[in-house]
Amino acid sequence: MSKTVISTQNTNNNSIIKFASNSILINGGSYEFNNIDEAKDAPLAQQLFYLPFVKKVFITANFIAIQKYDIVEWKDVQEEVRTQIEAYINDGNSVVKETKNIKKQAIEVYAEVTPNPAVMKFGTTKSLTTTDVECKNIDEANATSPLAQALFHFPFVKEVFISENYLSITKFDMVEWNEIYPELRTFILKYLQEDKTIIKQLPKAEEKKAATENAILENLDETSTKIVSILDEYIKPAVASDGGNIAFRSYDAESKVVSVVLQGACSGCPSSTITLKNGIETMLKDMLPNKINEVIAING
Repeated sequence: MSKTVISTQNTNNNSIIKFASNSILINGGSYEFNNIDEAKDAPLAQQLFYLPFVKKVFITANFIAIQKYDIVEWKDVQEEVRTQIEAYINDGNSVVKETKNIKKQAIEVYAEVTPNPAVMKFGTTKSLTTTDVECKNIDEANATSPLAQALFHFPFVKEVFISENYLSITKFDMVEWNEIYPELRTFILKYLQEDKTIIKQLPKAEEKKAATENAILENLDETSTKIVSILDEYIKPAVASDGGNIAFRSYDAESKVVSVVLQGACSGCPSSTITLKNGIETMLKDMLPNKINEVIAING
């Protein structure tokens, strides 16, 4: 059995940090605990509440989020917490005793149109994954995501992209969205409410890609680092709201060309080229004068 590795991820809330896992922690569901008494069926959460600065613990299949009191700064304690969680899990201890008695977070699923007429975004209040997963067909889904696998049984589903709190579903042209989106929304909501497994494991290609991307991001030059920062802060939230994702691939200092990967609703979208040229490329040129000549896209 491979060792679980825990990594830290900042959030938009300075009091909350996510401790992401490379392995599945629980079989679906999301659990929120406000104190040690509520966590009686969550041994890991109980252990965390013994730390005097822990205010709230939130557990999903892929990560543990902790909200702290203001008595400490995360930079002073996050590494200690990370190693404690990692050691606890690798010692074979239980994260959550998944019984029907545990109060679970209410789940909502809503459908949104995207700029890509072939893609519909299904947002959810439940966390789905910490690593984006794209399934182009049912064979890819079989080894990766039971949820995507189930969705491919609908004859009109062509591709499935799963991100942190939404799915982007690409349909075949045989049907219109107004004929099928209520059925898909109901199916996804029921699936999540029943706590079924969403991602059982990352595909080897995704694991390799994630490792490669991490290695790339750790060894970026100054301009590339600034590009990634701009994409994360200004571009990704906008494309995520439309059911898509954009990821930095490379920067050539000699040609001044930036390569990015488009996923979800962005992949194959008729308006993505316009967005790329008039939006991303223009912004990077404005914010990094004389550093950018062109931005090119690779569909995920």
